[in-house]
Amino acid sequence: MTQTITQGYLDRPIFSIISQAARQMGVRAFVIGGYVRDCFLGTPNDDIDIVVEGSGIALAEAVAALVARTEGRHPHVSFFKNFGTAMLKYHGAEIEFVGARRESYRHDSRKPLVEDGTLEEDQLRRDFTINAMAFSLQEEDFGALVDPFGGIRDLAEGIIRTPLEPEQTYSDDPLRMLRAIRFATRLSTPEHPFRIVPESLAAMRKMRDRLEILSKERIVEELNKILLTAAPSGGFRLMDETGLLEYILPDLLRLKGVETVDGKGHKEIFSHTLQVVDNLVAEENACIAAGTLNDYLPEEDGDGVRTVVRTAPNLWLRWAALLHDVGKPASKRFDPQVGWTFHGHEVIGAKMVPKIFDSLRMPRNEKMKFVQKLVSLHHRPIALVDSEVTDSAVRRLLFDAGNDIDDLMLLCNADITSKNPAKVSRVKANFELVRRKLTEVEAKDEIRNFKNPITGEYIMALFGIPPCRTIGVLKDYIKEAILDGRIGNDFAEADRLLKEKAAELGLEQHVLDR
Repeated sequence: MTQTITQGYLDRPIFSIISQAARQMGVRAFVIGGYVRDCFLGTPNDDIDIVVEGSGIALAEAVAALVARTEGRHPHVSFFKNFGTAMLKYHGAEIEFVGARRESYRHDSRKPLVEDGTLEEDQLRRDFTINAMAFSLQEEDFGALVDPFGGIRDLAEGIIRTPLEPEQTYSDDPLRMLRAIRFATRLSTPEHPFRIVPESLAAMRKMRDRLEILSKERIVEELNKILLTAAPSGGFRLMDETGLLEYILPDLLRLKGVETVDGKGHKEIFSHTLQVVDNLVAEENACIAAGTLNDYLPEEDGDGVRTVVRTAPNLWLRWAALLHDVGKPASKRFDPQVGWTFHGHEVIGAKMVPKIFDSLRMPRNEKMKFVQKLVSLHHRPIALVDSEVTDSAVRRLLFDAGNDIDDLMLLCNADITSKNPAKVSRVKANFELVRRKLTEVEAKDEIRNFKNPITGEYIMALFGIPPCRTIGVLKDYIKEAILDGRIGNDFAEADRLLKEKAAELGLEQHVLDR
């Protein structure tokens, strides 16, 4: 064991409290895992794992009692007796206590058979060397690093490596293959990239069919964490390289490759998609940092919408970026005059979204509908760039997108990719014209949260008719007139046009208007 610098990490009061409680119980306790790793990376972390050579639940109870005696407050402790763990919340940190253990696995399950063990046995069962490091909390060597597998060296060199042979590690718990990819993606920076060692990548290719024993929910949890990293493309490239993507999102694999006819090839859609995801992440993060992006949430009483500044990434916007071109393989056609076309790919892609969510056991809720909506609309703003930006087209886009227009525009801007920088600059400049037009029309016509000034109840009362198809025809006629700009979004103008159209249909006004 070697002494390490722990200022700003182990000088938090909770660690001396745990040390004192463990000493009174006559057991050894250690900080282990992600908190230790992040200490060396200089990354703030309020999720703290404590391993004790004894009962994790008993140590958590002792720590809570010591806090109560010394501070006069009673921290909340949650017990998970089936797992032998406890969670204590203290000054914004969540501290999980678990007894040191050794594990063995059956081939058909990732749930281990658990027995009490030593710190060394507990470290051996950890997924990666960088997550197996521990700090001693014993009074005699407080803060000493316990690192039997060279995790500190791997951390410095940017290496993801397993303590055991990788085939055993991934066979025991195949979720660790996705965790390896997630850590390589999350920890990488341009200055300090992380890589998975070759023997581990080879083991993933060999063990990839072990993913079949995992629940879809656990797989999606890792996918979501990868999508929430600063550059998710790295994770999806690793999933492709190791063959895992075939088991998780085979629809993305169909985007790979370039077909050529008469010397004309199309854009490589898989690479383009990953670039769009990274572009989207960078743009959304910049907007969050600047405080220029809003979320629209329902009022507490359920009537109306309140606006709040977005402070965290929208995971489902990233899913929309990942799936935005998923319909292109089915729509791909070669036209000798113009080359490759993908007409209607956004419609096909939108229809695929629910099926993809079903395959991953993700719920068909409002989040899925948001992804589907953005996939179906993502081509509309780009189409405006290539044609005259009319008020009517902008009104219809605002009407269809509603409060999701800002996210849609983020996605569309991220979708502008080309190997020709001049082309990208030109299209982005035109795209800014569309943005300005959206702002102008929004301010003038209030279309984003459009409500038809003519209601069905008003039509029934005005013409003395019961519920029928004609009411829908009249309401749609008024809506289309407003979106086309033939009348303003105003009751008086709408009422006049309603009466004209009703007269054409042979409707007579009822007593209400006489």
